[in-house]
Amino acid sequence: MKLAVHNAEGKQVRQITVDDAVFGITPNLAVLHQAFVAQRANQRRGTASTKTRGEVQGSTRKLRRQKYSGSARQGGARSPTRVGGGVIFGPRPRSYSQALPKKMRRLAIRSALSGKLADGQLHVIDKLGGLTQPKTKAVVSILHNAGIERSALIVTGEPDRSVLISARNLPKTKVLPAPYLNVVDMLNHRDLLLTEDAVRRVEGLWGTAKAAPEAAVVEEKPRRRRAAVAEEPTAEVAEAAVVEEKPRRRRVAAAAKPIAEVSEAAVVEEKPRRRRAAAAAKPAAEVAEAAVVEEKPRRRRAAEKPPAEAKASAEEAPKPARRAARPRAAAKEAPAEPSTEEPRPVRRRPRTPKGEA
Repeated sequence: MKLAVHNAEGKQVRQITVDDAVFGITPNLAVLHQAFVAQRANQRRGTASTKTRGEVQGSTRKLRRQKYSGSARQGGARSPTRVGGGVIFGPRPRSYSQALPKKMRRLAIRSALSGKLADGQLHVIDKLGGLTQPKTKAVVSILHNAGIERSALIVTGEPDRSVLISARNLPKTKVLPAPYLNVVDMLNHRDLLLTEDAVRRVEGLWGTAKAAPEAAVVEEKPRRRRAAVAEEPTAEVAEAAVVEEKPRRRRVAAAAKPIAEVSEAAVVEEKPRRRRAAAAAKPAAEVAEAAVVEEKPRRRRAAEKPPAEAKASAEEAPKPARRAARPRAAAKEAPAEPSTEEPRPVRRRPRTPKGEA
């Protein structure tokens, strides 16, 4: 898409090509309205506050009796129906902010720009830098030559203090840098005046410009670097793998060595359990000798005696004597000695014959 560029006198100078994704889309009115409402809601401070009947000053005593007075029922002086009472359902401090996804905000700005261009309300001027000093009359002349008679939004590429001071006294006119362009200001002003630098800034901010491929190669991630290493020759990749391989991979690489080298390495680095397994592969004579040398003391005595002699010695061995009787049992079996004391007479109560009291 091409746009006509005019100078300060209103004459067409040239045409420039602009991005269709910014100035040539079909406006999405629903997203545009949602972005407008969200931005207006985010501008609210939310500090309005009122007092309820529990917060105002006054007595809580009932003014008169409930019945038999002929008048309406009345409560305390803080009642909302009385002057100076509390407020029912009044505003309280709260936040009115609304979140809007980034893609929806970008779509709303592109929709507003495309709608202004479709309605013939977007104007492009080559530059506004001719204002060496603030002068409101020069801005009025530029707006009049561009055909703008009502409200206008002037957008510059970079913040320009001369243009800002020159246009701040004009009613319904506002000056903004391109990065601060928003939906509310574009919809609140009828005409939109952009400089050529502002058009390029807008395309860079909300357009679909892609980065050069060289920059992507410089900023690639570590994962992509590993993938690039896989494309190198096989010999170089093998050497790099040997240098950077992990301990587990070293064991796998050792499996490719000759059997003799692997067996020697296993004997040197094997664990104690593996040594026992390796000893099982030796001849029977060597194993027997090792068992005799390493057996426990008890097993040595049993191995020195033949089985017959060992059994005979066990039969001839004297049996251990029985345990002597406990002193308590011996005391019970011994006869008791006669006592020299006389027996104590036993007193018995005489029996009462039957029938007597």
